[in-house]
Amino acid sequence: MGLLAVITIGFVGGLVVSPVDWGEAAAGLVPRFQGSETVLLAASMLGATVMPHAIYLHSSLTRDRHGVTEDPTRIRRLLHATRWDVALALVIAGSVNVAMLLLAAASLPGVSGTDTIEGAHAAIQNALGPVVGVIFGIGLLASGLASTSVGCYAGASIMSGLLHINIPLPLRRAITIIPALVILALGVNPTWALVLSQVLLSIGIPFALIPLTWFTSSKGLMGSFVNKIPLRIIATAVVIAIIALNALLLYLTFTGEA
Repeated sequence: MGLLAVITIGFVGGLVVSPVDWGEAAAGLVPRFQGSETVLLAASMLGATVMPHAIYLHSSLTRDRHGVTEDPTRIRRLLHATRWDVALALVIAGSVNVAMLLLAAASLPGVSGTDTIEGAHAAIQNALGPVVGVIFGIGLLASGLASTSVGCYAGASIMSGLLHINIPLPLRRAITIIPALVILALGVNPTWALVLSQVLLSIGIPFALIPLTWFTSSKGLMGSFVNKIPLRIIATAVVIAIIALNALLLYLTFTGEA
């Protein structure tokens, strides 16, 4: 929760002093695509907000915090609390992503060099002052730490719960950080690598949502807690929309239009 608060303040705080046109911002929330680049951006934001490995992790954390129970009353109370937990987490995550876009659009129009993390930080500091620049930098650092923690926890949950493999904690952390170090050693643009990593997360979302939707809609598995028909329809529509977005992105990529 501490990291979440730091991330939120770090990225949303700049909006307090930036000249945001809230009417245009509201109009920008209407879903639409304007060129192939916006498909890439939409996929990356989707992957950054709804991380597929976090779906498994959240299920594991819910079980660890509240234990396993067969009491129907307790299960219903737990499901109610979990819905609020997930909804608030997604709202905050989505708000942070939107805040980053609004901050850049309002404060850095036409500024060169903002296509890199270092350039964006320098531009924000020059446009909004050193205090906002420091807050933004702290938000980036907290975001990286939170992402690393989620990845480690999710990997441990998947390996122990699904694959039944137990890897020592130091080795697990080393395996987690090696890909990032290899990318940096090869001289890959870290900003571009970050965007692509979020796109890959978006492509991985159906692999988590399809079995989740399938299992929670099965009367044999869920019993009286099976998804109601409206929820099944909504879940199926969401999965189809995500698959369509990823398919469009892959098509644009392989045809050279993205």
